Amino acid sequence: MSADVAAYLGDWLHLLLRWGHLIAAIGWVGTSFYFISLDLGLVPSATRGVAGEAWEIHGGGFYRIEKLRLAPERMPESLRWFKWEAYLTWLTGFALLVLLYYLDPYAFLIDPVVLDPEPWQAIVASVALLGAGWVAYDAMARALEDRPRAQAVAVAILVTVVVLVASALFGSRAAWIHAGATLGTWMAANVLLVIIPGQRELIRQAERGSGSAGPSESTGSGAPPRARPEAVAEGRADGDRTGKQRSVHNNYLTLPVLFAMISQHFPFTYGHAYAPLVLLGLMAAGATAQHFLNLRHQGRTRWPVLGAAGAMALAVAALVAPPFSGAAAAELSAADRADVMKVVTTRCAPCHARAPTQPGITAAPKGLVLESGGQVRANARRIFQQVVVTRVMPLGNQTGMTDEERDLIARWFRSGAPLP
Repeated sequence: MSADVAAYLGDWLHLLLRWGHLIAAIGWVGTSFYFISLDLGLVPSATRGVAGEAWEIHGGGFYRIEKLRLAPERMPESLRWFKWEAYLTWLTGFALLVLLYYLDPYAFLIDPVVLDPEPWQAIVASVALLGAGWVAYDAMARALEDRPRAQAVAVAILVTVVVLVASALFGSRAAWIHAGATLGTWMAANVLLVIIPGQRELIRQAERGSGSAGPSESTGSGAPPRARPEAVAEGRADGDRTGKQRSVHNNYLTLPVLFAMISQHFPFTYGHAYAPLVLLGLMAAGATAQHFLNLRHQGRTRWPVLGAAGAMALAVAALVAPPFSGAAAAELSAADRADVMKVVTTRCAPCHARAPTQPGITAAPKGLVLESGGQVRANARRIFQQVVVTRVMPLGNQTGMTDEERDLIARWFRSGAPLP
């Protein structure tokens, strides 16, 4: 198979994996948000055995939803489970991690300025961060299960540790995606190893109590799960406290993880000298905004909470703001401007051309063509961010751009000079 064919098939694999990841994530986040809002928005019901109910309207119809304290007298014909959205999100996400970071570690995973390991060492460190992060999180959550406030503080501290460790191992772009992937692993593992097993245990309790066959995930036949006696005595409908806690954790981790995923498109954030603080600040803003939404679902509007989330985001914006100067940048000589165009032509255009000459590149990445002075000037900010701020371009520095050439690009961008 020729290199061009392999690269073309790789592009399609990337496209389909990213598409599948997005679809699965939408399904997972949507169901998670819906059930949290439903649970928090339930109102008392006069119906015996019903812990709460909600009336909703959607798609031209009315819905009445009830949450039972115990099982119904007759088991419905089907019992729906919500788990594959989470599993597929993680599986497609890990596949993307392999495709983008493991197959060519020098492209994005390894940053010699931070750490310069062998490729296999970088990959092992990546996988170890995901696994060790889950082990630490799960152990901490179980140890503090009876102390939810302390548990929440411990989760925040552990998130901070994950961000700092990722930043010590990888370049800022890879560090941010690994922080998000580690938190995403917690969320998916919560579903696989805690929430779903807890639901199966509730079903087994119901089987023992009723003597009938329990419902299967596919047909839903048999007796439904019943709440634990202590939950009923406390007036709660949650039969599995641990599973409920982990669902809430997933809810608060969602917006921080989503930000880490989309941050790859905003190098002015992850390329900052204080990138770990930037990431932690925006993650905190996301979690705080989620808390505001959860309070709203309960009928409690707390605008100061939303204001706090906005203040965090503004503080980060102030932190990453470049130094603004009223003084004009030094003008570039005609020779310097010609050299800028030469750098772009030799270092960038092999990929960013209508007909790329770089092996393995079949089309200009992101449709960015840099073959004329006008095209380069029109994309000056993108070039500056990728070449100077984050230094991730040229990809893996395969074309050998020097520090002097990066400095020249920086001086040209700040000067605002046209190119020949």
